[in-house]
Amino acid sequence: MPPAPASAPPRPIVSPCIMVCTVDGASGLCLGCLRTLQEIATWSRMTDEARAAVMDDLPGRKKRIDPRLLGE
Repeated sequence: MPPAPASAPPRPIVSPCIMVCTVDGASGLCLGCLRTLQEIATWSRMTDEARAAVMDDLPGRKKRIDPRLLGE
């Protein structure tokens, strides 16, 4: 029996996480990455397309957070 082929290492998953994990209660968004708790919890199981859609939406989410919470 031939040896089993070596499996390729897992691809790294791109994430917007910057290790500032504080959720704003008013918006429901993380102050660091601007994702929802649901998005954070399911990130590794989301398709590449779903993650890309969230990443595309992140810049617009910043306006949903009180600028004082972001140090602005």
